[in-house]
Amino acid sequence: MKKLLKKAALLPLIALLASCASPQQKPQIVKLHNQVGKLNTQVEQLTEQATALTRQNGLNSSSTQGAWLLPVANTAVPLQSQLGEVRLSLSHVESEANGTRAILHIRSAADNSLPAFTATVEWGELDPTTGKPLQVSSQSQSFSVAASLLPRSEVTVPLRLSNLPPEQLGYVRVHDLVAQSAPAP
Repeated sequence: MKKLLKKAALLPLIALLASCASPQQKPQIVKLHNQVGKLNTQVEQLTEQATALTRQNGLNSSSTQGAWLLPVANTAVPLQSQLGEVRLSLSHVESEANGTRAILHIRSAADNSLPAFTATVEWGELDPTTGKPLQVSSQSQSFSVAASLLPRSEVTVPLRLSNLPPEQLGYVRVHDLVAQSAPAP
């Protein structure tokens, strides 16, 4: 009750100070408040990205197969595979009717031509406390990339990640990249 009375006693003081600002200063004050709000939002986003990047690096440092991509980290991850060293990244992570859609970028680190291959992608949520993947909610699917007539060092794979909206999608793990042998003539 005392706190409420103290706050109520401050209201006239706040009103008095606000009325002291000249009409020309009010737009500047509003503009300043808007700028501070935008900066706070940017700092929050950068903090989330830094935390996700730390978690992504931790997951990848203890992984012997596959690469972990955290959408919030928004950075490429190297993977040593049968195709040689490749760099994996996600873009266009967006909501879809029954989950999330995203684009997986796979690029040869040495700009070598990528052959036809198959791979597996797994996705799920992260434990909000530990940052570890929750295996209970994980799902997976395989995909294949066909051979190309022209050499290419990068491919993009559209992903449909069911049952998890982007806000809940904690990780995407890509593993088992296996080169396909050319068909016999």
